[in-house]
Amino acid sequence: MQDYLIRATAYDGKVRAFAVHTRGIVEELRQRHQMTPTATAALGRTVSAALMMGAMLKGEEKLTVQIKGGGPIGQIVVDANAHGEVRGYVDNPEVDLPLNEIGKLDVRGAVGTDGFLYVIKDLGLKEPYRGSVPIVSGELGEDFTYYFAKSEQTNSAVALGVLIDVDYTVKTAGGFIIQLLPGLSDEEITQIEKELNALPPITKALDRGDTLEQILTTLLPGASILERRDDIRFQCKCSRERVEQTLISLGRSELQTILDEDGQAEVSCHFCNEKYAFTGEDLKGLIAAL
Repeated sequence: MQDYLIRATAYDGKVRAFAVHTRGIVEELRQRHQMTPTATAALGRTVSAALMMGAMLKGEEKLTVQIKGGGPIGQIVVDANAHGEVRGYVDNPEVDLPLNEIGKLDVRGAVGTDGFLYVIKDLGLKEPYRGSVPIVSGELGEDFTYYFAKSEQTNSAVALGVLIDVDYTVKTAGGFIIQLLPGLSDEEITQIEKELNALPPITKALDRGDTLEQILTTLLPGASILERRDDIRFQCKCSRERVEQTLISLGRSELQTILDEDGQAEVSCHFCNEKYAFTGEDLKGLIAAL
């Protein structure tokens, strides 16, 4: 199944829903950052959430998710936008923990529960929107659910998952967000909760071959699929030119120190792990331009 995202509505517009399949994107990130299974699961869950949140934006709007839970993985940072582009990294991709008490990857232990989930949205206004909530779980699905309820005042159900294969590659990954809008009756809310409780883990449904459309219409009988997007993808904004500007911003003195002490420079992009090498002659050219 290729990576894609769908947007749907149900209950006469009183429920909106998003679902995403991200196996390819998460596998690319795993390879780029050489991540352990636990780190892959943590970043992959965040990437799925950020892609769906990006689908709620318009035009050139974009967002950044930062998760700082105090755990050994350090911070998780993911950028996404309304065009279906996403990139991300974790501070410590080599973090590997024993399986948790139920035999699953210990994402909670890696992320930690002593910190905050931050969302910064660039909506084209003078100041970006900033929202944050304490981390309540560390498993991330529950944390995004709490974020929507407290920071955006929208009762939501968020499910996120990454299934790692025996060879440590990503077998499947994805998630959904169900948002309850004003006007739902108590009976309708009870019915949605019943369907949510009956649904298997998202990775189990995807692994057995269920499509996103099948998952959402099982959760929300009669749901109308409004959009399918096959263009979601990993996309980094780094370039040699941007790295040059970063080096120039260090100033003549700092660049001269690098040249004198190292004779060259190598800069790695946090988001894609691409490496940019600058020879001594390159550095001399940058210094001369200042």
